[in-house]
Amino acid sequence: MASSIEPILAQIPFDDVLRKVGEVSGREGILAYAVGGVVRDAMLGRETTDIDFVCLGPRSGIRLAEAVRRKLGGEVVHVYENFGTAAVRIPLPDSKFLVLEFVGARKESYSRDSRKPVVETGTLSDDQHRRDFTVNSMAVDIHPDRYGDLYDPFGGIADLSNGVLRTPLDPISTFEDDPLRIIRAARFACQLGFIIDPITFTGMKDRADRISIVSPERITVELEKIMLCPEPSVGFNWLYECGVLHQFFPDLVALQGVETQEGVRHKDNFFHTLKVVDNLVESVANRAPSDTLWLRWAALLHDIGKPKSKRFTEGVGWSFHGHEDKGARMVPKLFKALRLPTDERMRTVQELVRLHHRPVSLVDDSVTDSAVRRLLFDAGDLIDDLMLLVRADITSKNTKKVRRYLRAFDSVETKFKEVEEKDHLRNFQPPVDGAEIMSSLNLPPSRAVGEIKNAIREAVLDGLVENNHDAAFAYMMEIKDQILAGIPESYFRAT
Repeated sequence: MASSIEPILAQIPFDDVLRKVGEVSGREGILAYAVGGVVRDAMLGRETTDIDFVCLGPRSGIRLAEAVRRKLGGEVVHVYENFGTAAVRIPLPDSKFLVLEFVGARKESYSRDSRKPVVETGTLSDDQHRRDFTVNSMAVDIHPDRYGDLYDPFGGIADLSNGVLRTPLDPISTFEDDPLRIIRAARFACQLGFIIDPITFTGMKDRADRISIVSPERITVELEKIMLCPEPSVGFNWLYECGVLHQFFPDLVALQGVETQEGVRHKDNFFHTLKVVDNLVESVANRAPSDTLWLRWAALLHDIGKPKSKRFTEGVGWSFHGHEDKGARMVPKLFKALRLPTDERMRTVQELVRLHHRPVSLVDDSVTDSAVRRLLFDAGDLIDDLMLLVRADITSKNTKKVRRYLRAFDSVETKFKEVEEKDHLRNFQPPVDGAEIMSSLNLPPSRAVGEIKNAIREAVLDGLVENNHDAAFAYMMEIKDQILAGIPESYFRAT
């Protein structure tokens, strides 16, 4: 006999939605159950962002979706006739939506070379058997006469109580059928703070190489969910330990390991990187996770160029000179491989990787204002995120050393403030632009214009000229003859 969790459902924000859907399903004569995440999250007291329903009978999911739309409003989206599936998007306050997905109960079988199943109409039990983990296999009856009755054939309640992720069926078969579940296991462990059952974990390791049949897009969806967790290192550690990270992110795994020569060893840059990501996430806890996603990616990739730049010099030790530039050049290829956006978001990550060592060179008290100006100019709007990244990069276990580094970066930020107040270099624009150079010096659009513009910019950054129009124009008129005399004839040709 099913137990009831009606009192628990009564405490969740969308209890009224579940009841209304149950009323509609009863009126339409369709047996329907809330399944998966909504049940799990209700038991854990977590917020739910969408609700899944499984329905019994041919085309029952599509029929119930349309009936619910008529009752609750919104619109039917994503109708898949072959799977008997449809979703209803319900408007909420603040221009948000609640997505209700209706799926016909089914059983699935897989071929060796694909994670796309052959689907047949099934029972509620068939549908629960096909799910990934016991905590996602629970179902709740939403019919008004049975509202809240729980069907938990695999002990999901016990696993929730114990904080354990376990597959409902044999894990090797589970991950053989759909290897994306390996990454989902790491993601759920990271999101929920659960451990992975040892037998389940053995299955993950055994079938890690099966991830090759999964599209990069699907992998990256799961990776981004890990990245948005409060402690992303948990997810990446599970992916590393089971061996699946090696399959789709070898450049990150290449950071792992400690090499020793002449008794001198370097730190493990893989685990250092994961600590940097966690530090960064902690420092931006007051911001919406989605607003810091690309900063988190920059933290994950900040040292990605170290394996290719590692050198040992006798009497000196290990060095990674130029790893930031090498890493920045690797970012586009990595983004393309992971099907991440190759637009301004990628360029943001690339610039943060390229610049992440620059603030360290400004710690010295003798550093010139010119060096500070150049970093402010190069970083522009990224300067605040850059400083968050370099602070997160301090992973020493020596608390005195950490405090000393943080104080040093405090002094760097003080220098930024002083120079910025004086020179206004944030979002720097040339005080004299190309159009004015051409009209004032009677020049065609050409490389010569660019040379003069660069000379003015360098003078401003070096502190030779104030960052305003009159000073820059006067400087241009002062040096124009000397610059133009040294420019090859070809530079004057119109472009």
